[in-house]
Amino acid sequence: MKVVYIAGPYRAPTQWQREQNIFKAREVGVMVARLGAMPLIPHSNTAHMDGIADDQFWLDGTLELCRRCDALVTVLGWKDSSGAQNEVKEIYALGKPVFHSQDQLSMLDFAQWLYYAE
Repeated sequence: MKVVYIAGPYRAPTQWQREQNIFKAREVGVMVARLGAMPLIPHSNTAHMDGIADDQFWLDGTLELCRRCDALVTVLGWKDSSGAQNEVKEIYALGKPVFHSQDQLSMLDFAQWLYYAE
């Protein structure tokens, strides 16, 4: 089974906006799961852990999770997130596929990648 990293903004000025970022990432994760891959949603993994460690700890940890995935899907607004930008750059550098869920992702293309990438 392919594991697909969900990259998008997490940090936000308010708790409400942070919750919206988590929700949006989970929506993309649901789409990935419905297409037959296991979504890795760091937003859900680290939600409500603010203050446990500094930002760099979370950025380094989620980047490592990203490296271990087979592909990456972005969440709308990912370009406004330095963490998501770094994750996209890293996946490209590793030669793994990046799908832009909101503006470029074609369900057919994603499904074909899942089928032929085995």
